[in-house]
Amino acid sequence: MSIASFIQAKVRLCATVVALAVVGVSTPAAAQDTIMTLQFDGRGTITPTSVAIMNITGGGKDLSGIISNDLSRSGLFQPIDPKAFVEQVGPNAQPNFGSWQTLNAQVIVAGQVVPSGGGLSIQVRVWDVAQGKQIAGQQFTTSANNWRQLAHVAANTVFKAVTGEPGAFDTRVAYIAESGPADKRVKRLAVMDQDGANVVYLSRGNDLVLTPRFSPTNQELTYLSFGDADPRVFLANIQTGQRETVGNFPGMTFSPRFSPDGRKVIMSLENNGASTIQVMNLQSHQSQQLTDGSAIDTSPSYSPDGSRVVFESDRGGTQQIYIMNADGSNQQRITSGDGGARFSTPVWSPRSDLIAFTRQMGGKFGIGIMKPDGSGVRMITEGFHNEGPTWAPNGLYLMWFRDLGQGPQLWQASIFGTPEQRVPTQGYASDPAWSTNMMASR
Repeated sequence: MSIASFIQAKVRLCATVVALAVVGVSTPAAAQDTIMTLQFDGRGTITPTSVAIMNITGGGKDLSGIISNDLSRSGLFQPIDPKAFVEQVGPNAQPNFGSWQTLNAQVIVAGQVVPSGGGLSIQVRVWDVAQGKQIAGQQFTTSANNWRQLAHVAANTVFKAVTGEPGAFDTRVAYIAESGPADKRVKRLAVMDQDGANVVYLSRGNDLVLTPRFSPTNQELTYLSFGDADPRVFLANIQTGQRETVGNFPGMTFSPRFSPDGRKVIMSLENNGASTIQVMNLQSHQSQQLTDGSAIDTSPSYSPDGSRVVFESDRGGTQQIYIMNADGSNQQRITSGDGGARFSTPVWSPRSDLIAFTRQMGGKFGIGIMKPDGSGVRMITEGFHNEGPTWAPNGLYLMWFRDLGQGPQLWQASIFGTPEQRVPTQGYASDPAWSTNMMASR
C-alpha cells in the first residue's frame, strides 16, 4: 500500500458510537460514577485500577492484547493476568461480581468483534465490580484494515468510564526517525500510531528534517527541512504526500507551528544573529512580525483559544519563557531563572491550564509543567538530555525525547506522576508531535 493510500485509509476511520442496549441497566458517563479520581495538582499517589480484559476476538482478529497494552502504558491501569480469571465473561453476559471481588478486580472489559458490511465492528462493555453494574457500552465500526484502531477506541471507552476523562489511545505521533552512525545520521519524517505501530515514512532522508507539527485537522504537517539552501518551512499534506514551502523568507526559519484554527503558521525568523516571532496567514501568505529587537525569540506556541502565545527568549540574558497576546502586545516574562535555570521549548496544554517546557539546570535537562502565569512549576522527569515535550490531545500526558549518548528515544508520562514509559519505535527517534485530536472524533 502506498503512503498516500495508507494515510487516507486511516483518515477514513469510521468511529460511529452506538450505545449498547441493556434492559434495566444504564450506561452512565456521569462523574459521580467514575472509579478513579484524577488530581491535577500533582499531590498524592494514584493506585492503578485493576482491570480484567476478556478475550475480545472476531473476524480473525484478537484485540485483547492491544487494549491491555494501551491501558497498562497509561500508568493508571493494572491488567490482571488472564490465567487468574475466575470466568470468561461473554459479550452479552453479566459477570459474577462476587467471584471477581475475591480476585480484587475493579473493572471488567468484555466484548466481541463482528463483521460489519465490508469492515469490522467492536462491541465493548465496561463493568464496575464494586457497584455490580455496567458503566459503559459502545460499538465502533471501521474498515477491516484499520482493525487495530478498534482496540484503541475500545481502550478509550474504558479510560473514559473509569476516570471521567477522554483517552488518547486512538491518536498518532509525528516524529523524526533517525538511523545510521552519529556522524552520518539519516533523519526521516515519520508518522505512527501512539503505541508505535503502523509506521509510515513521509520523507526519504535526502534532506535533514526537524520539528514536525500536526495541523488541527491532522491532515497536514509543518516541518523544517535543511536542503541545499537555507532551512525552509514546509507544509506537507499527509493524505496526498504533496508539500509546499510556507512563504519565502530571507535568512533561516525555525519552530513552525499551526494556529488553533489552522489558518496560520507561527514560527521564528533569524536575521543578523537575532530571531523574531513571525506569523503567516496560509491563505494570503501575508506575514506579521510579533517581536523585535536583538534577542533570540523562538519556539512559539498558541494557547488553545488562539488569544495568546508562549515563547522562549534570551532577551534577559538567559533562555526564559514569555507570553504575549496573539498580536504581539503585552509581552511578559513568566519564569524567574532562579538557581541558574534556563527554560525552553514551551508548549501550551490542550486544556489551557498548563504549559510544558524543557528546563536546563545543574547539568540536567528536565521536562516540566507550570501554570500560564509561571507558578506551580513541577518536574515530570529530569536527567540527561530530555527535550522537546508534546502534549497528548487530552492534556493528561506528555511525550518527549531523551538521548543517553547513543541515540534519542521517545518517552511518555502522565502529569500525575505515574511511571515513565518508553514509546517503541523502529530505531532512534526525536522531535515527537502528538496529533491534535482523537482520530475517532472525525
